[in-house]
Amino acid sequence: MVRVLRQWQYDAGPVQLHPGDVGWFWRFGAQRTAAATRTWSRAGKVLAVGLLDGAELLRLAFAPQALRDEELARQVVEDVSAPERGVLFEGRAYVEAPTGALVQDLLLKDGWASGEPWTPLRCDLGGPVSDPGVRVEVIGPEQAHEWAAVLRASFDGSTFTDERWRAMAAGAPYVDARCLVVRNERGEAVAAVTVWSAGEGRLGLIEPMGVHRAHRGHGYGRAVTFAAARALQQLGSSSVVVCTPSSNVGAVATYRSAGLEQLPERRDLYRNAS
Repeated sequence: MVRVLRQWQYDAGPVQLHPGDVGWFWRFGAQRTAAATRTWSRAGKVLAVGLLDGAELLRLAFAPQALRDEELARQVVEDVSAPERGVLFEGRAYVEAPTGALVQDLLLKDGWASGEPWTPLRCDLGGPVSDPGVRVEVIGPEQAHEWAAVLRASFDGSTFTDERWRAMAAGAPYVDARCLVVRNERGEAVAAVTVWSAGEGRLGLIEPMGVHRAHRGHGYGRAVTFAAARALQQLGSSSVVVCTPSSNVGAVATYRSAGLEQLPERRDLYRNAS
């Protein structure tokens, strides 16, 4: 499935489920990741992949030629709408589908509604990438506890641990990934990011990125984004993409300050519990 997802990442295509999203989910372990995966195939060829990112959200990707495939789209809609199919449970549920996918149109016709807006941002990596201007380190198992600590201090309610880092790093997608930290002048880890390549000449992903709450306001978010872009360029990525809630205006501003272009907003679709 990871190999298939890699093949579907290209610059002219829509932002959709990336092998890096699966790699980030892998922090919960291989068995749980496999249990959260759904595929739709025809004649032995996978045409769509879904990841249950929690019990209520299905994140989808489609083969480029299958975005407007009516038979496939109707099958996906039927499967997400019927709890007995084992995709989504009854009650409130969300589907994240790539912009332009026919499944979006069919779900809206079926009574699903548009959810909160998300902002994708992208930057081409064909040219030079700015120097971060700070000390950047690639994290291995010995420094996993530092990376985990920065992440916990970046997101309210985060319970990320170095054990979860090790599980993530053991996953198949991590072969094409790097975890980085930015250090300040005192050597303290102040920002963290993971970048996921989908292979040479393909779209790379930032997921996640965080700045320690005690060290905000010093440009470390911009610096770690430059570092992420450089790392993906070295891994052969053609461009870098990230997606953040539009309500997180600080994150959007940070990515834009690092040269990422703001793309049109996208919205998940949801059905009410009733």
